[in-house]
Amino acid sequence: MYKIQESGLLDLVLEAHGGIERWSRARTIRARLDMSGPAWTALGQEKIFANLDVAVDVHEQRTVFTGFTGPGLRGVYTPDRVAIEDRRDTVLQERHAPRESSPVRDGDARWDPLHALYFGGYGMWNYLTTPYLLTLPGVRTEELEPWQAGGEQWRRLRVTFPPRIATHSTEQTFYYDKSGVQRKLDYAPYVMGDRPAEHHTEAHRTVSGLLFPTHRYVLPVQDGRPGPTPIIIVDFSDITVDFAD
Repeated sequence: MYKIQESGLLDLVLEAHGGIERWSRARTIRARLDMSGPAWTALGQEKIFANLDVAVDVHEQRTVFTGFTGPGLRGVYTPDRVAIEDRRDTVLQERHAPRESSPVRDGDARWDPLHALYFGGYGMWNYLTTPYLLTLPGVRTEELEPWQAGGEQWRRLRVTFPPRIATHSTEQTFYYDKSGVQRKLDYAPYVMGDRPAEHHTEAHRTVSGLLFPTHRYVLPVQDGRPGPTPIIIVDFSDITVDFAD
């Protein structure tokens, strides 16, 4: 039987990605985002996240997309509200309780821009604040037995999120290589009808002392096997980090 190492996997992961002290001083993470894939075409929102600027608040669940749905517009996400605003802060569209409004059970459902904004908003906040996200109050972690990946052994962390944190699914499994760098993530997104997926993370880059995967892709899982073709592809570039003084 595999014996959990006493040093703690989460401690190793935090150190590999920049250290808890540096993450705790980070305030805003900004990047250029290009998110595409056949899932967005099927949902009727094919280019809604093509080449946008995104900014996430590290210590608050808030994401802003500049250029969302058009020049001079922005999409603003918080867990309880999403809105499209112009440069004068005029609200053009908004939706409260966006998670409850997602058409999750209909396999042929088409999304509107506010549905996409909710998914993209919490998704980018999760992606850009991980692994610091895993240290927040109410988040529970447990190391599982390791997983074999192409001749490598990856350590696994089962994470259970509290209801107050908007994320893909309450329980997720994170995979890390021997140095503590994230390589994969398993979940079943509620807003996608609880369909299981593998989320792979690659092309890691250090920015201001923090480590970020800059290329991500999602494979659908059916009967326990991942599909051959990504349904969502996420690329980050021009990442910057603002720190507290």
